[in-house]
Amino acid sequence: MARKPYRAVAEIDPARLAAFQAGIRKRYSDEQIVAELRASARRLGRSPTMREFASDAETTVHPQTVIEHFGTWNAAKRAAGLVPRRFATRDELLEVLRALGDELGRLPTTRDLDERRGRMPSKSLYWHTFGSLSAALREAGFDVAVGEERLERAIEQGAEVAVELRRLPKFADWTALRRERPELLTEWQVYRMFESRRGAWATFQFLIRKRLLEGGTEVRSDGTIP
Repeated sequence: MARKPYRAVAEIDPARLAAFQAGIRKRYSDEQIVAELRASARRLGRSPTMREFASDAETTVHPQTVIEHFGTWNAAKRAAGLVPRRFATRDELLEVLRALGDELGRLPTTRDLDERRGRMPSKSLYWHTFGSLSAALREAGFDVAVGEERLERAIEQGAEVAVELRRLPKFADWTALRRERPELLTEWQVYRMFESRRGAWATFQFLIRKRLLEGGTEVRSDGTIP
């Protein structure tokens, strides 16, 4: 049996209570809330959960206020450009790519996604959803050659291997690593991208070195990484 409300509570005028609550509550605009969400994401290095946002000492907005403005937590994050990974739709992923392309003025790459980690979907989510970043870019309306996606993937894998080995990978390194990592392109697939010409692997190493240098990783002239 439901307990009757206390007399003091029952006698409250709902209209006057609403007016009081509206006056005492700190008001935020949608723009201010979006700015708070983005700032929290920058501090965390990723899109914040409700719990993380509430625990952020530099945030003054309560998660419930965010929900009152946008309807749901994920709707607020979408408005802030922080697409929730688990709830991103196919169309939202494509729209994020288009917006990134407009921002960059060129074709987005996996490096661009990595540099914006926490503020936009990861490259792995695009690979999982579309099969490859190239396929996602084509569906988003970009002009992407099939071979370019494979080369981009090879360079990205090569850079990761180089950091692990602390030097640019040799042909033999790649052959040995692929036995443990079937996701790597085969050494012959890499070789054929350069038309199997003389110096093909050195050309591949040159592109890996260029990628690492662009990312701020020092690579000596002998191919070693300090």
